[in-house]
Amino acid sequence: MEAYLSLFASSLVAATLIPAQSEALLVGLIVYQPTQVALLIIVASVGNVLGALINWMLGRFFAQSAGKRMFKDSSRLRKVTSWYERFGWLTLLGSWLPIIGDPLTFCAGLMKEPLWRFLLIVSFAKTGRYLVLGWLTVSSLS
Repeated sequence: MEAYLSLFASSLVAATLIPAQSEALLVGLIVYQPTQVALLIIVASVGNVLGALINWMLGRFFAQSAGKRMFKDSSRLRKVTSWYERFGWLTLLGSWLPIIGDPLTFCAGLMKEPLWRFLLIVSFAKTGRYLVLGWLTVSSLS
């Protein structure tokens, strides 16, 4: 049970704007418990999507407050926001990517992306990444 809680927490934190990663823990747990790969992927995916939801909520908060002015000078946020304005919700397919994925989920909230579409696309992208990682790990064990 501790392993699943650690994986959940690691996946959640990794999806927020806090620099972290969860893939190594997931791979290690799959190697240790290969028969539990489906459950491990579900736990990691739920944690990661909830972490992205935290970013979306922060973006919504800042969109409705003075915080939006606070970030106008940030070149990284400006770059991601312009990318989001150009490509819209399709950018959320990149929410699984390192470095840019987390700011994209923040910008989705900032740009007032509807929650239902946000959750649908982010769940697809983040779960897809973990499915590929799980498949590669299990394949390498054979």
